[in-house]
Amino acid sequence: MTTISLASTAPSALEVDAIVIGIVPDEPAAPDAAGPGLRTAGGAQDVDRALDGRLAAALSALGATGKAGEITKLPTLGALTAPVVVAAGLGADAGPDALRRAAGAAVRSLAGSARVALALPAGSAEEVAAVALGALLGNYSFGRYRTGERKEPVAELTVLTGEETGGAVEALERARTLASSITLVRDLVNTPPSDLGPEDLAQIAAKVAGEVGLGVQVLDEKELAEGGYGGIVGVGQGSVRPPRLVRLSYTHPEAERTVVFVGKGITFDTGGLSLKPADAMDWMKSDMGGAGAVLGALRAIALLKTKVNAIGYLPLAENMPSGTAQRPSDVLTIYGGKTVEVLNTDAEGRLVMADALARSGEDSPDLLVDVATLTGAQLVALGTRTFGVMANDDEVRERVVAAAGRVGEASWPMPLPPELRKGLDSAVADIANISSERWGGMLVAGVFLAEFVPEGVRWAHLDIAGPAFNKGEPYGDTPKGGTGAATRTLVQIAEDVAAGTL
Repeated sequence: MTTISLASTAPSALEVDAIVIGIVPDEPAAPDAAGPGLRTAGGAQDVDRALDGRLAAALSALGATGKAGEITKLPTLGALTAPVVVAAGLGADAGPDALRRAAGAAVRSLAGSARVALALPAGSAEEVAAVALGALLGNYSFGRYRTGERKEPVAELTVLTGEETGGAVEALERARTLASSITLVRDLVNTPPSDLGPEDLAQIAAKVAGEVGLGVQVLDEKELAEGGYGGIVGVGQGSVRPPRLVRLSYTHPEAERTVVFVGKGITFDTGGLSLKPADAMDWMKSDMGGAGAVLGALRAIALLKTKVNAIGYLPLAENMPSGTAQRPSDVLTIYGGKTVEVLNTDAEGRLVMADALARSGEDSPDLLVDVATLTGAQLVALGTRTFGVMANDDEVRERVVAAAGRVGEASWPMPLPPELRKGLDSAVADIANISSERWGGMLVAGVFLAEFVPEGVRWAHLDIAGPAFNKGEPYGDTPKGGTGAATRTLVQIAEDVAAGTL
């Protein structure tokens, strides 16, 4: 298990396997210098002195430029106790997000090391938090199913900071809490669906709730049917592993406001009878990424003792084709009585979400936020790293986007055009689950969900279909596979609600 601590020791004196420093682009020292220049940042000055002032020249000779995401390793040849210096490029704007990403990339490149010191700029609590969080997230590894030899994550991380850095201890603890909660989400997303059905995830949520003091209620398939949760029951009826609805609750004695989160929890999505093509199915274990984010966020909110009342709903089901599966043209009755004609069983996430959104009205939320790996159209519109934000209130949408930006998660405001509602008209029910037109799929899904938001409740919808699972190579503090997308944003939203700014 990785440990992380603070120290104000000079990096050149540390008994570690590697020292991570920051470098940024700079103008060449001379007009005829070969290639771009660079300069060091943070604790690198001490390392430079130990190398007789040759650090920048040596890194330049190795091709380092200081651009964001760049990692350059330099042997110290006995000049320092540490055998290796790792220079992490911070880019021109070396703010907290750049520090977090650089720390993550550097630590990941050092997998297999026992002890690593981070001498990145950490002169403020915000910078300490960024470096610590990036290091912990970059150190992530999912090795549960590997039997051969592999490089283990770094065992000991030390963040070097100034002796006068105020709030450093609190910043480190916050980073540790966020990182452990995001790690939980990543592990859940990466777990094979054979080992994570609806009941399994419900049991894990109950266990986490017990560990951090959350209230928990789990409804099984019989209780869901009796309670009128037609969306969850309909989606789950095709699987031998029945659905569940988990309700988590956190209360603070000084809280004056309540936020409710709803996270899509499809533990595997075949598309049901509207079967997905094979190449679109292999990563559908990530279709519970929204529920994972809500669980991780509630855990962090409880540990951080945020002054808010927070409730999380995890509607959980496995969407499978079978003789008992729902059929295209079936009609479901959602919690509260509204009916939905199911024209495509692969538009199942919005069905389970509808139940939970409708149920949330009984909690009288000041703000309702749902998060879901909802549409392939999100990837078409915004790519794999930016999630879409829709809302029934323009100010809420902008403030949610701002909250995401403050914690370093990329998002983009999207509209909910009212004219798209007509495409969801059904000949036999109150609404259809897909539109008769193919365009604007991400927005249409948001328009559908809006139909089930309790009247008068401010609501935002986060479509994280792409960002929840990284099918490409690792980058910054983001690994391959499950990312934990939106977890930090939900925590920040809860804090903003507590502060009365959202």
